[in-house]
Amino acid sequence: MNKFARKNFKIFFKSKGEPMLWLTGGGLVISLLMITLLLLLVLKNGMGNYWPGGIVYFKLKNGEAIMGEITKTEYYKLPDDKINTLNDEDKKRVLKNNGKEKRFLVRVGNFELSNKHFEWVSLHEISKQDYPAEAIVLERLEWGRFYGFPKEFIVDGRPVASDLKGILKNYDRYHNDVRKLWRKKVSIEKGEIGKLNHKIEKERLKLKEAKLELEKAYLSKNNEKINEAERRYKKISLEFEEFNKLTKNEYDKLMNEINKLKANYEKYGIKFLTADGKEKEVKLYEIVRGYTANTLSFGNKMGIYLNRWIEFLTDEPREANSEGGVFPAIFGTVVMTVLMSLFVVPFGVVAAIYMKEYAKSGKIISILRIAINNLAGVPSIVYGVFGLGFFAYTLGASIDQLFYAAKLPNPTFGTGGILWSSLTLALLTLPVVIVSTEEAINAVPNSLREGSYACGATKWQTVRHVVLPRAMPGIMTGFILAMSRGAGEVAPLMLVGAVKLAPEMPVDSIYPFVHLERSFMHLGFHIYDLGFQSQNSDAAIPMVYTTTLLLIGIVVLLNVVAIYIRNRLRKKFIGSVF
Repeated sequence: MNKFARKNFKIFFKSKGEPMLWLTGGGLVISLLMITLLLLLVLKNGMGNYWPGGIVYFKLKNGEAIMGEITKTEYYKLPDDKINTLNDEDKKRVLKNNGKEKRFLVRVGNFELSNKHFEWVSLHEISKQDYPAEAIVLERLEWGRFYGFPKEFIVDGRPVASDLKGILKNYDRYHNDVRKLWRKKVSIEKGEIGKLNHKIEKERLKLKEAKLELEKAYLSKNNEKINEAERRYKKISLEFEEFNKLTKNEYDKLMNEINKLKANYEKYGIKFLTADGKEKEVKLYEIVRGYTANTLSFGNKMGIYLNRWIEFLTDEPREANSEGGVFPAIFGTVVMTVLMSLFVVPFGVVAAIYMKEYAKSGKIISILRIAINNLAGVPSIVYGVFGLGFFAYTLGASIDQLFYAAKLPNPTFGTGGILWSSLTLALLTLPVVIVSTEEAINAVPNSLREGSYACGATKWQTVRHVVLPRAMPGIMTGFILAMSRGAGEVAPLMLVGAVKLAPEMPVDSIYPFVHLERSFMHLGFHIYDLGFQSQNSDAAIPMVYTTTLLLIGIVVLLNVVAIYIRNRLRKKFIGSVF
């Protein structure tokens, strides 16, 4: 460093304010850059996941054939002994690349036949590479994607078309109708039969309750109680038998309707030939989406891309959550976040009002504030353990004993559910709301309080009509922070309610419509499950990014709504902006 540079360096650090200005500004820029890069990474991988790619056909030098979509290309170091076995052309190419060889990760699909989803193919293993126009991609209800060449379109076990044009024509003709029949069958199973099973379970529990009352009457040795309990049990038993007869007839009618629907849609199928020469018949109703990937125009690709996004946002998951939609997870995330907010905001605001407006300053309040601040630093998994132990196993088990004894030993509230998850996250975010509310209340000028008292208002009237309205923007800030943290938490939910797949949602059309005892799906847990519990991590990675993008979008949307409300409140009480 020359003399001039040393002099300027000393001047820079001796000057007042400038060094910290550069340091703090640089820290802000670095933070914003990191956040921007993270969002761009998620956006790129999340938005690009559903764009349809082409199908590549590799004929290998060992005689095998592989067909699928290339999902990744990379160079890897080839061992020296392997290089020596290559032919002259391949050896020359590898040595030119400093011993590195190019390889492709191919999504081969056809899992029921090949027992693998992906396969690495090195460039020196390939003898022929092609992009066949007749190759078709199928997205199915089960077994993941299928790649093959259509051979025959089958109706009632008989081929009706064996050329590509005829097969595609019949596919377009029948596929939508077949899928409608299948969806109608699923609707009957989940809707009408589901409601019927719910009624049967309700009557069964009613009979079990009568039996439990009879057993209690026998234990009391009171003849009058015993006779009354016996009469009630016999009456309910007869009603239950009559109800079973009626429901059996109704159930048989529904099953006959389902069997007719199945007979109508199961007769259609397509026989395929895979790249390695195996034949496979795929039923038409099993095909969610099918297309000739190598002949698609840009408009066709855009249509498939948008259709996949619609399915992702509105449908249920399939293939161990790695395919299909995430609507139950979206619904569960939003409902859980709303319930958490309904619990945490009132309690947090009330606690802050008491400590700031009513409680006298002293050691107890100081200790209480320290405890609240320390709660904000407790690991979230600890809250999950507490929620499971106190809410589910203690409080929930007591509720089951009092109100759901007939269901025991199967727990109702004595296990994880959306209610306990919401309360657990409310405890986790409570310190944020309390601290923000206290600061907001503290920002209200004392002159406003004194003016209210001078007009004859009571303490509560002053708090309600003067302090709270002007502190509301700050309270909304705490609410936004709590909602953002609660919506993205995963660790506590793993213990108190979130599940991989929830057959029933916490809100539905069955009375009482809101079922707080049910487990639920959550986008954060869905991301964890895809990334760490999936049977094939390579297949799950794109879905991880897409679901992450969706979770960020939902949190941002909830925050935008809350910020809009806060800004409206700020304009209303412009004199006490917080």
